[in-house]
Amino acid sequence: MSRQPLVVALDGGYSSYDQEEAIFGAAGARFEIRACEGDETRAMAAVRGADVVIVRETPVTRAVIGAMDVCRGIVRSGIGVDNIDQPAARERGIAVANVPDYGIDEVSTHAVALLLAVMRQITQRDRHLREGRWNAPRSRPMLRLRGRTLGLIGYGRIARQTHEKLAGYGFARVLVSDPSATLPPEVQAASVDDVFAQSDVVSLHAPLTPQTRHLVNAARLATMRDDAILVNTSRGGLVDIDALHQTLAAGRLLGAGLDVFEAEPPAFDHPIFTLDNVVLSDHIGWYSEESMRDLQRKTAEEGARILAGQRPLHWLNP
Repeated sequence: MSRQPLVVALDGGYSSYDQEEAIFGAAGARFEIRACEGDETRAMAAVRGADVVIVRETPVTRAVIGAMDVCRGIVRSGIGVDNIDQPAARERGIAVANVPDYGIDEVSTHAVALLLAVMRQITQRDRHLREGRWNAPRSRPMLRLRGRTLGLIGYGRIARQTHEKLAGYGFARVLVSDPSATLPPEVQAASVDDVFAQSDVVSLHAPLTPQTRHLVNAARLATMRDDAILVNTSRGGLVDIDALHQTLAAGRLLGAGLDVFEAEPPAFDHPIFTLDNVVLSDHIGWYSEESMRDLQRKTAEEGARILAGQRPLHWLNP
């Protein structure tokens, strides 16, 4: 009697898994949630016997991959794969795939929302009003976007939609740093340093790699205009949050909007939480009811392809 394939999810958290159960059931596989809560030892035990491993946040380290006895593929339920040791998986012949084409509308909308909240000082005005203060003095200027320069670091799906959604605000120039992207004629290619030095708004849309970690550091922040705004809906590790706090606290930047942090959840006693010129959200930019369903379905479909011996649509380590 042949062995039934097994798909293991290392992280729970969804309200329903009907799509996974239906897709893997149709593939003749069993689906189990073995929540590890980021613990390496638990993950090493959870992956044993799994033909496909699905992961959201738990680190899939070299040790975890070493414990995989029959695994053929790891699917990241999301875009970023910095929590998966891809070289270790490649050495073992284990495919790594992700889902880069979900939540594009949601994240780009969230990037615009953070920018507008910072520019229009929405959270600060809301707090003043709840405290019974009407027409409270402004601690920093409110500026218009029209005629200014938008800078985008990365020009993938989300950055392109962010650009599209901001097009109606009247930016005079759009600078993009992405050597691998084909840029439309209205966009000007620029180096990372030029984007930071010349832009009034910098929105980050780059993956987290050893080369991009702390892309936003004290040196680059020092080149930004005093009335510029930084927005990050990409990966938290792109930003040196200590350097950003020091810059914001000194008034050398108009403000920042952050949906992602290098450590999640972040240290809530970090002094950046005391500043009123930063708008923060809890890595919720990707979320809508529709995008969550899309993500679960597309993740399961990639796992089913691997079970069937097919090439994943978004194979990262061939």
